[in-house]
Amino acid sequence: MSKGNLTRRGVLKTGAVAGAGLALPTYLSAQDSGFTNAPTGSTVTLGFNVPQSGPYADEGADELRAYELAVEHLNGEGDGGMLNTFSSKALQGNGILGKKVEYVTGDTQTKSDAARASAKSMIEKDGAVMITGGSSSGVAVAVQALCQEAGIIFMAGLTHSNDTTGKDKKANGFRHFFNSYMSGAALAPVLAANYGTDRKAYHLTADYNWGYTTEEAVKSSTEAMGWETVGTVLTPLTQTDFSSYITPVLQSDADVLVLNHYGGNMVNSLTNAVQFGLRDRIANGKQFEIVVPLYSRLMAKGAGANVKGIFGSTNWHWSLQDEGSKAFVKSFGTKYGFPPSQAAHTCYVQALLYADAVERAGSFAPCAVGEALKDFEFDGMGNGPTLYRGDDHQCFKDVLVVKGKENPTSEFDLLEIVEVTPVDQVTYAPDHPQFAGGQLGSCNNGA
Repeated sequence: MSKGNLTRRGVLKTGAVAGAGLALPTYLSAQDSGFTNAPTGSTVTLGFNVPQSGPYADEGADELRAYELAVEHLNGEGDGGMLNTFSSKALQGNGILGKKVEYVTGDTQTKSDAARASAKSMIEKDGAVMITGGSSSGVAVAVQALCQEAGIIFMAGLTHSNDTTGKDKKANGFRHFFNSYMSGAALAPVLAANYGTDRKAYHLTADYNWGYTTEEAVKSSTEAMGWETVGTVLTPLTQTDFSSYITPVLQSDADVLVLNHYGGNMVNSLTNAVQFGLRDRIANGKQFEIVVPLYSRLMAKGAGANVKGIFGSTNWHWSLQDEGSKAFVKSFGTKYGFPPSQAAHTCYVQALLYADAVERAGSFAPCAVGEALKDFEFDGMGNGPTLYRGDDHQCFKDVLVVKGKENPTSEFDLLEIVEVTPVDQVTYAPDHPQFAGGQLGSCNNGA
């Protein structure tokens, strides 16, 4: 059984009680061991910080499912999942460095302040030696900075903004998920091939760092192939009815609407766009089109038939037929009864990558773990050969371009892969202008 701070499927609400009995934060007792929250007993505690409320709650629920599955596999329970396909063979299913894995959880609420508070509690009260999770880049950047200050490794969950491994990158932070630049680089050739190079695009963009960098990436990649951007409008993350934002699109000369929205925002904005007749509209003598730069199966399910034929990009999809993907889908499906989302996949992989780095380093010390992750090349985790680049702690791998299926065969068969974009096409220099302004700095072991 896990330690946790919520009640869910038998997980006891013990985190707050455990913390209340401590005279000093746990990390202060770790000074003799040289790093924050050095495990001293037979267990090690990981912190899973996910949105259990707010617009990205569906993603967060799937992330938590994946983390629980990863803990089972790390502790030698279940069928082992991707431990069997991972190119590194350091993990043996006996915990991490022989210590049984336990975990605590927090609700980010898709809010940066709440996410920092829950991560801080897990570190100081519950003794978490690593924090992972999030489905918002604003949250990821905030928690990553906190972990840097505290001397804790942060394994980012679903975060797509360039900033996470760009201007806000940190030595203690690592991202497996792809980013905005990669979406633009993968999507542009597909959009040109299907919609032509003479298009006028209007962007509706979530008003936080993920929205900004995604708009920038898609604008630059589409303008480079000939598209004109005729409008860009920011929308609040808390918005649920986008009708007032759709009317100006109709009054413009746009023939493409780009929805730089994710999760429930995208479901609602796309639904409103369809209700206003955009999918049936003819503009500039062309069929009006809608593009969703970052897609997920959960979003497609929420939007229903409205996603048919709409292009986007994704980090991973459960229909992939490589051995790693098949192993993960089988494990996840057996436990939960449905296929995993890309959010679940990236979180599961991050948990295993952290554990593997600890094993290879022979230490939980953040700086040792960081060295093991930097420039680490691996395979068998569902995205093909992957590099954890040392310059910025960003994973480089193939990117999927997908579109909504016209004739889905089930409630899960909603997206089809139209192109696997090779990693070379989405790779950029560490000093690329879209990632400028930040420095990794030095690793922090904390206490």
